[in-house]
Amino acid sequence: MRNIKQGSIIKGPNWPEPVVVNLIEEIGDFIHIIGATKSSSEHIDQLIPKEEFRRIIIEDNKVSFSEEAWKVFLALEAVRYRFASIYDPLLAMNTSKVDPLPHQIEAVYGYVLKLPRIRFLIADDPGAGKTIMAGLIIKELKLRQ
Repeated sequence: MRNIKQGSIIKGPNWPEPVVVNLIEEIGDFIHIIGATKSSSEHIDQLIPKEEFRRIIIEDNKVSFSEEAWKVFLALEAVRYRFASIYDPLLAMNTSKVDPLPHQIEAVYGYVLKLPRIRFLIADDPGAGKTIMAGLIIKELKLRQ
């Protein structure tokens, strides 16, 4: 099967664009290819005769490290921010410019945000951080939509 494995990109007369291979296996006189087209992500699941398979071209996957550093940094930061809310349970607190006290963190993340319906009256002594707790709740809800 000419060094074609999962992740290889192939071109051939059977497809309008290059195909990323997810599975390739030999079945008798045929080659079974499962994958998706590179640009449109159209699902491919085909049995190709071995004679036709010889006309398939393996696209070269050379990696180029010639991009400017600031562009790479911005791309990585965009990906990091996109997935931050999934993995960071204290996202609003970590992205805010305030330093909440332990009782505020416990109230917001340990009690308020765990409930299915969030409707609270925040009442406490003066200086206990009601505004900070309300801000964390609002920011967390906005970040997580």
